[in-house]
Amino acid sequence: MRTAISILCAAMLAACAIHQPPAEHASRFQAEIDRVRAEFEFPGMTAAYVLEDGTIGTAASGLADIEANVPMTDNTRMLSASIGKSFVGALCIALAIEGRLALDESVSQWIGTFDWFQRLPNHESITLRHLLTHSAGIPDHVHMNTFVEAFSKAWLETGNPFPPERLVEFILDEPTLFPAGHGWAYSDTGYILAGLIIEAVTERPCFDQIQERFLVPLGLLDTSSADHRDLDRLAPGYMLPDNLFSFPEKTLDTGGRLHWHPAVEWTGGGLVSTSRDLARWGSALFNGRVMAGDYLSEQLNAVAVAPDLTDVTYGAGVAIYSSSPIGLVYGHAGWIPGYVSSLRHYPKYGVTIAFQINTDIGIIDSEDDVLRIIEEQLMQVFTGIKK
Repeated sequence: MRTAISILCAAMLAACAIHQPPAEHASRFQAEIDRVRAEFEFPGMTAAYVLEDGTIGTAASGLADIEANVPMTDNTRMLSASIGKSFVGALCIALAIEGRLALDESVSQWIGTFDWFQRLPNHESITLRHLLTHSAGIPDHVHMNTFVEAFSKAWLETGNPFPPERLVEFILDEPTLFPAGHGWAYSDTGYILAGLIIEAVTERPCFDQIQERFLVPLGLLDTSSADHRDLDRLAPGYMLPDNLFSFPEKTLDTGGRLHWHPAVEWTGGGLVSTSRDLARWGSALFNGRVMAGDYLSEQLNAVAVAPDLTDVTYGAGVAIYSSSPIGLVYGHAGWIPGYVSSLRHYPKYGVTIAFQINTDIGIIDSEDDVLRIIEEQLMQVFTGIKK
């Protein structure tokens, strides 16, 4: 364990390291991406950073498509999965600031007229904030055997076999996990419900609003809704042959189309992006540049993920780590079959880092916390802190 003196020295070194010339940052960052990709034997990987002064750096390593020998580039897109929750959380907060909804009022006023509402666990006490912070006490359809079995049979259908209300059906009449507001359990279904609320309030598609409010103003032009199978510049992802949903090992067919319809994720994630756009989004979000008003206090209004893990909390689509080796960290990770993504912002250093990998092999099936290891290794480029 480090002494107080060694920690102080490390912090002083970190403060100096952050002012290294941008060219040195770029070369060290690329070298680290190459090393990480080789160490974990990923097919390909992209990464990007944004510094406090607005400097942006990108890196790409390996292959986007193994069979076609297509190299990964910083313009290659991948499914960013649950990182999309940070956009949905921000959209809900924007609507709250405008007075169009309230985060702490019952969801019944917006979705109470659906014929399934009374069958929703904790339906009488859930608020929108509960849904956004995963504290509603409802199950997660993604990890229910009934959903896995159904999706394993239906993914070959041409259209999206599971529109939002069909996803909600998987948790109806299920027992509550805990009283709303008195626990924490990650639930994609909660974000599907949040999406239904947004559309009930605005009478407009969620992703149209995300594009108009965030993507276009911030110039995140490589990010779009994953609402069809033919997604431009999408790298194929790679999975184990015995994967959860019995998908082919490669996510794209010979025509470059996804084997399954990605709209099944909807507001649980639902975006395709680049590491550069994700890093720019994180930098803008956590530096208060996404919208007017004090939205960050709401975005970071968090609940503990476990009684014995109070240094890890969850806000509106944002995970918060208060005692990491390099200080406070905001961000989110994302997994969807064949792809893994990470977004992290380090407020002490003013650095935001995002990376995407076109495989989940060796990540979701590993006993080690591979994402955390990579996150810390990449941040060493800017801090000089080594464990």
